[in-house]
Amino acid sequence: MGETTETAPGPRGPARPLPADQAPFDAIGLARTLLRGIRSGALATLDPDGTPFASLVTIATDVDGTPLMLLSRLSAHTRNLLARPRCSLLFSQGGKGDPLAHPRLTVVGHAVQTPDARARERFLARHPKAKLYADFPDFGFFALDAEAGHLNGGFAKAATLTRAQLLLDLAGAEAIVAGERGAVEHMNTDHADALALYAAGTGGEAGVPWRLTGLDPEGMDLMAGDRTARVTYPERVTDIGTLRKSLVAMAARARATGADT
Repeated sequence: MGETTETAPGPRGPARPLPADQAPFDAIGLARTLLRGIRSGALATLDPDGTPFASLVTIATDVDGTPLMLLSRLSAHTRNLLARPRCSLLFSQGGKGDPLAHPRLTVVGHAVQTPDARARERFLARHPKAKLYADFPDFGFFALDAEAGHLNGGFAKAATLTRAQLLLDLAGAEAIVAGERGAVEHMNTDHADALALYAAGTGGEAGVPWRLTGLDPEGMDLMAGDRTARVTYPERVTDIGTLRKSLVAMAARARATGADT
């Protein structure tokens, strides 16, 4: 069965997906949630003869949402990227029932190897077992320099996204980027109870050890085993003091809501 999408009629021929800011649903919010929440996806590269080649890779994100991968040069997809960096990544949420009823996002761009220490730190926070081989000489971290995205939110929902709609603008939030590591360590060490409350507020499973893997001006990324949760703040934060106040208020509201149920 093919996909049915929410589209606008074209002047001729088939209809086209709407731009994200014109879609009748929160296309930007859903796309960013998929970017942050999906830990593996299909990477499509080009073989030397131009044949499309798709493979499964693990994924994390940088602070602004840029997809990050840890790849081996022994793999065909890595050799393809080193020769022709253009590629795409499919983020698919999956779930019970018809797979086409669940949201998925395709991001297109160019993959470039990055020596950035933050890319390593964020990837390994999301995939702790990768520490076993991350320092092997044939492995390297790659960032997908996103150009655009195509979102299918399920039946009758589709939108196209620009780079600016996919990724966060970090201008003015340099303090959050600089203080991320300390804040993550502090929350995981001293506030596991609050993290569980935040996760529960997004529908995350109770009674599992949620931990913070990263944060940014718009929200936090949590993980418990293979489960993930994206928690957004009530408002954008640009410094650690404002972040602290927002987290305290969010925990208080979550506790109050729990007490009322």
